Amino acid sequence: MNPRLLLLLAALPFTLCAHPDHKLRHWEQASPDPDRIILTWTGDPSTTQAVSWRTDTSIKEAEAEIALALPKARFDEGGETIKARTEKLELSDPAKVVVHYHSVEFTGLEPDTLYAYRVGSGDRKSEWIQFRTAKAKPEPFSFLYFGDAQNSVLSFWSRIIRAAYKKAPHAAFSIHAGDLVDSAHKDREWAEWFKAGGWIHSSVPSIPVSGNHEYAGLKIDGKDKGNQLSIQWRSQFALPVADVPESLAETVYTLDYQGVRIIALNSNREIEAQAKWLETVLAKNPCKWTVVTMHHPMFSSGSGRDNAKNRKVLKPVIDKYQVDLLLQGHDHTYARGHTPLRMADTKSNQIKSLYVNSVSGPKMYQFRKDGWNTYKPEGVLLDRKAINTPFFQVIDVDGEWLTYRAFMANGELYDAVKLRKLPNGSKELHPWKDDLGKER
Repeated sequence: MNPRLLLLLAALPFTLCAHPDHKLRHWEQASPDPDRIILTWTGDPSTTQAVSWRTDTSIKEAEAEIALALPKARFDEGGETIKARTEKLELSDPAKVVVHYHSVEFTGLEPDTLYAYRVGSGDRKSEWIQFRTAKAKPEPFSFLYFGDAQNSVLSFWSRIIRAAYKKAPHAAFSIHAGDLVDSAHKDREWAEWFKAGGWIHSSVPSIPVSGNHEYAGLKIDGKDKGNQLSIQWRSQFALPVADVPESLAETVYTLDYQGVRIIALNSNREIEAQAKWLETVLAKNPCKWTVVTMHHPMFSSGSGRDNAKNRKVLKPVIDKYQVDLLLQGHDHTYARGHTPLRMADTKSNQIKSLYVNSVSGPKMYQFRKDGWNTYKPEGVLLDRKAINTPFFQVIDVDGEWLTYRAFMANGELYDAVKLRKLPNGSKELHPWKDDLGKER
């Protein structure tokens, strides 16, 4: 074997793989007590909120309580109880186990209002947890974005999501750009993802995107079902229903939050169908800002990787409507770049779109040797890159400004830039300056 390859293999973090003799720990096993509590949306974030959780099968009926989060001690006295939808899920890895998932959508909520909720059954209830609904009109807010968590999620990714919360405790939601876990159907890996985020998942809504590792071969009763979406996905995430083929259900959707349209795509399959849907969603877009998130990058930064079909099918639609920001993962490197309005005038700060590939877990790849030079004929420039570094991102939206910042696990800023949207819809790229006027 090549000596260099031996050295590389010796340096690989083999602890990233779960041990085949792994025995379930108490927090991995379902019980009558609600766990894996997570907030998502299926409707308008200003008037609704969805919550999902898990129990063992002894809990056949569950409920959620919600009340205004008033400052008085017994705020719950004026609360409302809502019966949950309960569904059975049969797990096959690491063992054949049946669990129950429960979900509730709170509706008729008041915009910009702090609520408290808890979930469970009988005396097996969670603690009271708070969330705030979105405002009914465009107002400043921040959100978080994470690239692939994927491997050794509890050991390594936990510090990233916790550092992100510490940096932006008032973030409105978190975008997870695919490969949340490594093995789609392995429940112990989802257990790590939920434990790593802990109560953050239950108080900061998530916008999850399906990556290639959310798909894997599946056998049910000995019958091969082929490459399927994680069996946990639709049970544990309550997500909007879009006018797309059933095979894309709850992996392709859109949400509007305070003047920003968030569009989640599934870059694993049926790209042509999504391009048609994307066209309709962008053509009738009432929001000032648009963010598209998907797993496979339009412009790959990982060595030996490329997603030509994305560019051929999706990029024309993205260019036509000049989507503001694309948040992606997959390549286990960091890259930020932009498509200039005119490649012949690369010094101009007028742009079409800002592209980011990022990673938040410990698995790392080398950057492409040519950077993004291969893609220059397709109209993109690479502005900043990094390897062997996990990141979390904080994005602030405030009127005509969108500020993008990438932080390392120690909380230090690595990269930042600002977008300004002019009244005519055109965009300018500006350097970010700290309080002392230093550019980053």
